[in-house]
Amino acid sequence: MRATYAHTRVCRASKILMVRVIPSHPRTMNVFKGILLKIASALVFATMQALVRWVSDTVPVGQVVFFRALFAIPPLLLIYAYRRQLSTAFRTNRFGGHVTRGLIGVAGMFFNFAALARLPLAESTAIGFAAPLMTVALAAVLLGERVRVYRWSAVGVGFLGVLVMLSPHLNVAHGPEAALGVFLAILAAFTSAGSVIQTRRLMDTETNAAIVLYFSIISVIGGLATLPWGWVMPGGLQLTALIGIGVLGGVGHLLMTESFRWAPASVIAPFDYTMLLWAFLLGYLLFGEVPMSAVFVGAVIVVAAGLFVIWRERKLGLERPRPPAAGPPVAS
Repeated sequence: MRATYAHTRVCRASKILMVRVIPSHPRTMNVFKGILLKIASALVFATMQALVRWVSDTVPVGQVVFFRALFAIPPLLLIYAYRRQLSTAFRTNRFGGHVTRGLIGVAGMFFNFAALARLPLAESTAIGFAAPLMTVALAAVLLGERVRVYRWSAVGVGFLGVLVMLSPHLNVAHGPEAALGVFLAILAAFTSAGSVIQTRRLMDTETNAAIVLYFSIISVIGGLATLPWGWVMPGGLQLTALIGIGVLGGVGHLLMTESFRWAPASVIAPFDYTMLLWAFLLGYLLFGEVPMSAVFVGAVIVVAAGLFVIWRERKLGLERPRPPAAGPPVAS
């Protein structure tokens, strides 16, 4: 029972995925399979980011957001239908909460994609990993969660790592585009943390299927709203990449969710950070990008702080009594 609650707590500390587990129907654990699925999801998301980076030179951000959201829906609907969860995907008692979460999330998508257009892939990805640290701070302020000195210290150290990564871009010699990219990446991390907080609120009553589906629909509308500002007619390769961005986004989410069905979050959450390795490799192979030494140093600091937060959340989860379960298992 306590291990199950620790699973929930660590999920909340790690990026966006959160799982509420009901122990009445235990699943046989397969840690190796869970880790492989988690690493696969990180690779899929990094590949999606690389495609966004590639099309961003010629395709407007709003158009990319539209394709990302629209073509993520079919794989999600297929898996929900297979699991007989399709009816729950449209059922909600808190439509306004979904709108709030969707608006925050789609804003983060715009910021992230705009940052990818201006920064090397690895740097944008590394700055994004400040989001779990921001989540800790926002949870204390907005949800009233008690955050002790250990986690506040980790948050402070993590932000120091972000500053180390940002230091080269504070030089005016890099130009205003790089500085704007850094600002957008920080906004993307902040809105990602805000999306996590709003998702926590929704998970009290809403299913994972509903949370994901309504977010996707709102993101489609948000991307489509930019049509009057000028879209482009994509060529064959561009269209393939745009569709691939959406499909990879949906598949990545499914792999990430499935990984938490096979192994405890305290075990597999740290493998989120393999996305940094994939981003370094893809950035070098596809775009010839070699991150500056400050990015490597800052990324190590941010990852270390994030891993400490995950470890601390697991320890606190084991020490607390498990809260009463409510509703079916969900993951987001």
